[in-house]
Amino acid sequence: MGQGRGRFVGRRRTVGRAPERPAADAQASPDAVPDPQPDVNASIPFGMRLAAAWSWRLLLVGGVVAVVIFLIIQLRLIVIPLLVAVILSALLVPFSSLLQRHRWPKWLAITTAMLSALAVVGGLLTLGIWQIVRGSDELAAQSVIAWNEFRDWLESGPLHLTEAQLNDFVNQAVDAVQSGSGVLVSGALSVGTTVGHFLTGMLLALFATLFILIDGRGIWGWVVRIFPRRARAAVDGAGNAGWTTLQNFVKVQILVATIDAVGIGLGAFLLGVPLAVPIAILVFLGSFVPIVGAVATGALAVFVALVYNGLWPAVAMLGVVLLVQQLEGHVLQPLIMGTAVKVHPLGVVLAVAAGSFLAGIAGAFFAVPIAAVLNVMINYVASGAWKHAPAPPLSEVASALWRTVPQRPGYQRGE
Repeated sequence: MGQGRGRFVGRRRTVGRAPERPAADAQASPDAVPDPQPDVNASIPFGMRLAAAWSWRLLLVGGVVAVVIFLIIQLRLIVIPLLVAVILSALLVPFSSLLQRHRWPKWLAITTAMLSALAVVGGLLTLGIWQIVRGSDELAAQSVIAWNEFRDWLESGPLHLTEAQLNDFVNQAVDAVQSGSGVLVSGALSVGTTVGHFLTGMLLALFATLFILIDGRGIWGWVVRIFPRRARAAVDGAGNAGWTTLQNFVKVQILVATIDAVGIGLGAFLLGVPLAVPIAILVFLGSFVPIVGAVATGALAVFVALVYNGLWPAVAMLGVVLLVQQLEGHVLQPLIMGTAVKVHPLGVVLAVAAGSFLAGIAGAFFAVPIAAVLNVMINYVASGAWKHAPAPPLSEVASALWRTVPQRPGYQRGE
């Protein structure tokens, strides 16, 4: 019985005792190796990692572009004259080089090129302003007559407006002008500042054009030397390609503007519209602003025809403007401008819209040449053609202007 009790007690102790844990669940010893942590990168899908890599790079590039655009807008009083000087130089450098190839002295070739540009632009503006001033009195009288006829049509036409209603409309317009008189006064006060900025910018553009004609190659060599040596061949080749594209753009734009001006001006002359010469000049100058300039100058031509000649001549003038614009959009732009600039028409529209949104008329004017030059430069660098091109000879001093800076003995530019 004692043995049975012992067995029973031993069995109870065995039953009451907690079961032994496996060795794996016991507290790990100091020599035990911990389980490896899961790799976070491996748990992220490849597409998400690729999207994240592209995202931060695009954000970085976008931030740099935004800072550059902000600086350009803040320094627009300097940037715009420099851009004007570059475009003028793209037109005048080939002319100056042609004169120098015919054994003209360099100073005489540059002087002739500058004076020719000033004479052409000044002559066109003088002729247009003189024609407008000479016909301003007649234009004002015809405007009054056209307004009276339009007012009679409103009263006796299908609208059947009364004289009281017309007077109310006129009074509301006068009140709106008077309520905005503060804006007009502030604008008048800022005219002096605007004129000062314009004159300063014009002088800066002329000086920059002059120095580009004198030592444009030396200035470009200095720009290329800013970059690392391994990138200089790519920068130099891309710059030459962009410069060639800019020259083609300026030549083709002058041709297209001339065709537009001759077409619309000749149409106005044949229809008996006065001020045909100023209209042609404004069309020529406005054609350098893509899309916007053509619409504005065409609307002006139709308005003058409506005031002087009546409704049906104005409709005919509208037909002439639309015909010339269709010729430009479907023949001249694809065949001439597209070949020279290599920018899709949709790209032109988007570039003009973005430029006008960022910088107004100046942005619309410079949008297409900047887009064309950037397009050619990026394609040149991406093509890898610069890898087989010889390195640019940048160690030589191209002009005596660079020697005017004092140098310490034994130091040469480019070292």
